[in-house]
Amino acid sequence: MIKILECDNKKAFVLNTDNTTYCFKVMETNHLEHLYYGKTFGNPDKLSIDDILAMSEKKEFEEGNMIVYDAEHKNITFENMCLEMSSYGKGDIREPFIEMTFSDGSSTCDFIFKDFIVDNEKEEYHTLPGSYFSGDGCKHLKIILTEKNHNVDLELDYFVYENEDVISRSAKVINNGEKDVLLKRIMSAQLDVNADDFVVRTFNGAWAREMGVNDTNINSGIFINSSFTGTSSNRANPFIILHEKNVTEDNGNLFGFNLIYSGNHYESVSVNSYGKTRILTGINPEQFSFLLKEGECFEAPEAVLSFSDKGYGGLSGNLHEFIRNHIIRKEFSKKERPVLLNSWEACYFNINESKLIKLAKAAKEVGVELFVMDDGWFANRNDDSHSLGDWYVNKDKIPGGLSGLAKKINALGLSFGIWVEPEMISVNSELYEKHPDWALEIKGYSHSEGRNQRILDLCNPKVCDFIINQMSEVFESADISYVKWDMNRIFSDVYSPYLRDKAGNYQGEVFHRYVLGLYRIMKTLTEEFPEILFEGCASGGNRFDLGILCYFPQIWASDNTDAISRAYIQEGYSYSYPLNTFTSHVSSVPNHQTLRSVNLDTRFAIAFFGTFGLECNLSDMPEKNLEEIKEMVKLYKEYRDVIQNGTYYRGRSGNIHEWTCVSKDKKRAVGMIMQELVKPNTQFEMYRAKGLNPDYKYHFYNISKRHDIRKFGDLINTVAPIHVKQDSALHNVIAKFVTMPGEIEDLTVLGSVLMNAGVKLKPAFSGTGYNENTRYFQDFSSRLYFMEAVD
Repeated sequence: MIKILECDNKKAFVLNTDNTTYCFKVMETNHLEHLYYGKTFGNPDKLSIDDILAMSEKKEFEEGNMIVYDAEHKNITFENMCLEMSSYGKGDIREPFIEMTFSDGSSTCDFIFKDFIVDNEKEEYHTLPGSYFSGDGCKHLKIILTEKNHNVDLELDYFVYENEDVISRSAKVINNGEKDVLLKRIMSAQLDVNADDFVVRTFNGAWAREMGVNDTNINSGIFINSSFTGTSSNRANPFIILHEKNVTEDNGNLFGFNLIYSGNHYESVSVNSYGKTRILTGINPEQFSFLLKEGECFEAPEAVLSFSDKGYGGLSGNLHEFIRNHIIRKEFSKKERPVLLNSWEACYFNINESKLIKLAKAAKEVGVELFVMDDGWFANRNDDSHSLGDWYVNKDKIPGGLSGLAKKINALGLSFGIWVEPEMISVNSELYEKHPDWALEIKGYSHSEGRNQRILDLCNPKVCDFIINQMSEVFESADISYVKWDMNRIFSDVYSPYLRDKAGNYQGEVFHRYVLGLYRIMKTLTEEFPEILFEGCASGGNRFDLGILCYFPQIWASDNTDAISRAYIQEGYSYSYPLNTFTSHVSSVPNHQTLRSVNLDTRFAIAFFGTFGLECNLSDMPEKNLEEIKEMVKLYKEYRDVIQNGTYYRGRSGNIHEWTCVSKDKKRAVGMIMQELVKPNTQFEMYRAKGLNPDYKYHFYNISKRHDIRKFGDLINTVAPIHVKQDSALHNVIAKFVTMPGEIEDLTVLGSVLMNAGVKLKPAFSGTGYNENTRYFQDFSSRLYFMEAVD
């Protein structure tokens, strides 16, 4: 709820969710003082203006050599105050919320309170995606500020999601004057905290190693997490956490910040000389500027804020529910995602119809529901240097076209999907020959390329219309139920020929206008084809953000399908993003990105915790492996709703990864432990669940498997009546008839015991013996455990 407190011309705003409270007030100077964001005060009806005054900072005289606001308010020094938004020129020397240059060349901004609006409506953006209200428990507050010396307004929007403990914020700048204004910086949210000695957790990486968890102590100076790739980037995800020291997975106070934006972003955490911490998040101001003419406005992207006093897990729970309920399109927010097979690692560019049909038949046999034809199907696309932009079928490879192939795939009982990369253009293409001015490049300069391709100028409406029309033709040409939308490079030589030819040549607008063009394309196509499941991709996770998720319900988490790498990558994503937003596939070994060989059970276990699929050549697999995969696909389907719509919990991380997913009614759960490296002479291991009903009894069990005797090497000679040479023909013959038993876990346990004490598992092999009660748990081993409530 939103509560307005007024007394003696004093005005304060209190935003309440189920478990948090956010407060700020209008100062005597008509600026906004931030008072509090954190754990709820309890019954909001009991809060009075006296409580607000108790939280307000008291000042009588100027401080040191700070700047005082004006002669009438010599006690007001903004440098040492917690503010709701800030700007340069009136004494606050910290990083500002907004910067602009006026027609007279001045840049001092002085925004003061003008008005407010409270309603239950989610204001629609004209240029950007955003969260949406769904059901009860959603409220909106608009604060209208005006610049004292120029006819410019700044609107601050607050969207309160009570059930999810989320408050989202955004800003809009409106030029009501006759003269142009140059906007040079606009953030989406600012949070000033009257404390220091925090830790900031960021999620950084690179191609094939996205979302690495990094902690940095911040008690002075400034820390910046940003992207300048033209995308939200795999280098630094826009999601950050600010927390007190000694926070754990289940305990401690922390703030989470994310941004509904897919371009260059900027998050800063700074601590001033007086121990006040400021957090800013928004569009990266580097090389950003935007001209506002009379009557024009600029919308900043929506920022997402959440507070939890229940550790990392509590914050993740808030954000997962918020994304499911208010970001992902309603058509797909609760809809189960199909098990798919993607042709990329099976075929790469070397595809043809007969090879694809053979692969699809094998996919159908193991229970796959959706067959996806990846890159290589169009024009002269035989490698990565040709034909992007020429979106017509290569009839030598696909004689019947997309429609003919789709019908054959559908006849097998499979849905059909394709790969596209519409934002790109190859120099070796018909499109580039016709429209070289449609690429982002500087005429006469040698272009620095990525993946042998260039980026289309989405600042140009004609280019956006071309992409919409081309993709519409492709999607209408066949029964296509899924589209993987890729974007395989970052920006370089950033220059828009379209903006060059417009009056002013405002190249500082390129990065943002590109994103606006992309969103127009995505909005148009997802509205035109609401039944298609779109999956975002940008060389894996180079554009994994809430902006994409507003249109595309899931994103390819990483081009790295190695299970050990993926354990860390998926764990990183899970801090903010629910499991049904990232795709996870079982691939071949040795893995194509790491050359590491991980057993099939572990490859499956890691891929299980996501929107599951296959990325391997089933046509070449031995029958034994196909039977195993068939059983795995069947098992995933049985627990698909638990994984995709349930509640996810992290346990241990490091050499042992421990995850749990629990159904909403807490009657079903699946847990996993995965070990990276064996610790010698260590038999003991346990699994501790989270999120169960403490009063329910659960049937706790695993699915026991027998093990290939060759895994034990020449230890076979400790039990064989004759000597067996390791890896010999005899060894292989014996392996066909003799396997080693796997341990069985089968217990009925109280939920409180499973969560508090945990289950002590059967002992692992440690060099002193092996029988049916021994757990074969070597390097890269894993187990899935299932919990079913019993009467």
